[in-house]
Amino acid sequence: MALLNKGWRYSGNELNYVKEVLDSGFAAATSGSMNKRFEEAFAQKVGVRYAMTLNSGTSTLHSALAACGVGPGDEVIIPALTVVMCGYAVLYAGATPVFADVDAKTFLIDPADIERKITSRTKAIMPVHLYGQVCDMDAIMQIAQKHNLKIVEDCAESFMATDAQGRLCGTIGDAGSFSLENSKHISTGDGGVLITNDESLAERMRKFAGMGFKNIQAGSGQVRRSKDVFQNPSYLRHDTFGFNYRMTEVAAAVGMGQLERADMFVSLRRRAGFLQVIQETGCDWLVPQYTPSGYVNTYWTFALQFEGKEKRGIEWADFRKKYLELGGDGIYSAWALVYNEPIIQMLGKEGKFFPGLDTKQGGQFMGMCDNVQCPNAESLQPKMMHLPTNQFSEEEILIKMEALRKTIQFFS
Repeated sequence: MALLNKGWRYSGNELNYVKEVLDSGFAAATSGSMNKRFEEAFAQKVGVRYAMTLNSGTSTLHSALAACGVGPGDEVIIPALTVVMCGYAVLYAGATPVFADVDAKTFLIDPADIERKITSRTKAIMPVHLYGQVCDMDAIMQIAQKHNLKIVEDCAESFMATDAQGRLCGTIGDAGSFSLENSKHISTGDGGVLITNDESLAERMRKFAGMGFKNIQAGSGQVRRSKDVFQNPSYLRHDTFGFNYRMTEVAAAVGMGQLERADMFVSLRRRAGFLQVIQETGCDWLVPQYTPSGYVNTYWTFALQFEGKEKRGIEWADFRKKYLELGGDGIYSAWALVYNEPIIQMLGKEGKFFPGLDTKQGGQFMGMCDNVQCPNAESLQPKMMHLPTNQFSEEEILIKMEALRKTIQFFS
């Protein structure tokens, strides 16, 4: 039987920090003190000048794109193989997502196809560091510099992952976006963090996510400096456009506790051991995500391509069922390609947000799915398998490794 301990991830100082916020009567929400502490700790952890906390990993992407000047009429290149929220963030900014193919071995956005998809309307590139691995940022940076494009890195699944030069994901492009949703390396239940070394960009991102309060600065989300000034009838509060994307003090408190144990969380995921099992069994029909030499994959999940049907006549669902029977804790499929999701198809064909509603609220996005060609992504998506790597102990890791070993042996 699988071991269950669902609250193990929050057994550090999370409760102490939450109590500190509650004991303050949320007075800290005015100054953002717990958020500020979390931001400063996060920035120090990843080695950047600015970090800002937001309420989700989707609002981080939206804020970064908007602060980079992305708007209506622009295009942003994203991988076809990623979550639909990457496409949503581009649409929120009023721009059009352009879908690039992925590399068949790394499962990550293909720089060569990025170059092919660039037009006069391209404003930015959004490399998504999927499953724990950093994209080929050298090639992507060269393309961006050549065409004067902005780069917003989506690091939701690759916290603390590095490339061959030892660069942390999120620190290479103009801005890095992290998700703190419940399944991620560290979590606040839901939430996000934006990082950058660019002071002007940091201020725009923070203001956009903080309703455009004029007192907000690159390094501070504080909106009230003096109550006497702030409450004066002649005081003008907002000098930029913005959304209410701020993180709550309670969420920031949880984030503080999580960040203190981040190295342990990452270490456990990296020790998941599934690659070792595949190598030891000589299984040639489970093909793991290729990690180039020198890269550090932090394994948000253990991603692989299932070729059991072609090589052994094994159905995807049958392999998953047997793995669960033998003690595994689940296998997840890949999301549908972004442009195959029903909402993206409907927007592309009819310009509608809602089926059955005649209003074309997204009429400007019609045609965005026409003639999309991403053959690698199309081939990979139905074969993708994601094995969870969030086991809470060495004992639990060994149980899942043994379940995979027995499943491979059963079908071999």
